[in-house]
Amino acid sequence: MKGIYIHVPFCKQKCTYCDFASFPKEIGKTESYFACLYREIEGRAKQYPDKIFDTVYIGGGTPSAVDAKYIAGAIRQVKKCFTLKKGAEITIELNPGTVDANKIKEYKSVGVNRFSIGLQTGFDDQLKRLNRIHTAKDFLLTTNLLKGENTSADILIGLHDQTIDQVKKTIELAIAGRVKHLSVYALTPEVGTPIYTDYLNGELLSDDEVADIYQEVVAYLKEKGFNRYEVSNFAIPGYESKHNQIYWDRGEYIGVGVSASSFMNGRRFTNTFKIDEYMNAVIYNKSPEISSDLIEGDDAEFEKIMLALRTAKGLNVKEFNEEFNVDFDQKYKAALQKKGKYLVRDGDYIRIQDDYMYVQNDIILEFQLN
Repeated sequence: MKGIYIHVPFCKQKCTYCDFASFPKEIGKTESYFACLYREIEGRAKQYPDKIFDTVYIGGGTPSAVDAKYIAGAIRQVKKCFTLKKGAEITIELNPGTVDANKIKEYKSVGVNRFSIGLQTGFDDQLKRLNRIHTAKDFLLTTNLLKGENTSADILIGLHDQTIDQVKKTIELAIAGRVKHLSVYALTPEVGTPIYTDYLNGELLSDDEVADIYQEVVAYLKEKGFNRYEVSNFAIPGYESKHNQIYWDRGEYIGVGVSASSFMNGRRFTNTFKIDEYMNAVIYNKSPEISSDLIEGDDAEFEKIMLALRTAKGLNVKEFNEEFNVDFDQKYKAALQKKGKYLVRDGDYIRIQDDYMYVQNDIILEFQLN
């Protein structure tokens, strides 16, 4: 499968943990930005005229913070310039504080068929501390507008003084909103974000406390009918994110817009993180890319292993051997011997045991050849 990612770098206000390319003070540039975005879409499509794409994902920032006409225009431009598979999954990220019935109606009119809602927590005091612009009630109002649609919600664990009971109640809130998919992320305090100061001051939960909450979340979601199919992602069977699966399968994808990354024909490339630099490049028919790397050899193999072992199904060894023309068991014999007790072999697949998924980085890094 192949995907298209569209980055919308605007939002109402910055969350304390946000390290993404999102700029609330630049929202006045929306019209100019989207004009450049439409132009980049056309140019990227000409580079890959024979590719068929299965998914489109509109992320940010907060895509729902801008007028719906810009989102509709981007989707129409994608459909005009690229070849999309019939019934392609088209996802948009929503902030509950920026959604209304008219926006939902316009999104659906151009083919959006999956909605990813940034809930984060079901407690208003925690939302306020994170500088979120919505409340728990706003989340339910949004899900009511989306009744019957394919919806997902994001939840954060590891917040200040957060308890497992609070996380369970947040999950219950999401289920009350009829979501069919949940992404549960451990809070990562990035350098330069406001919440990083809280981390330095020891105000956030410890790694062990977060790990304990995560393990209980996995069991609780299983009781509720949500299967873990990737370390941070859970779904009612049949509602897994097709777009994210492209990343984990090391499939190809095109990214357009500020900070967007792409992976095509073995080349990984990323656009500039600066809005003005991006728009100037597109206007003057220059590439907005700031990095480009051809991923091959051991690096390509490690990417495949790393991404696959994050998933519940794991790595298909037979396909790996055919793709890279190697003998996985022989080449990675040392890693398999050292970390074998954490792994399970099931037919052609090798995967990390369920109880060790949360600490998978330590296991995966053993497969990186120096």
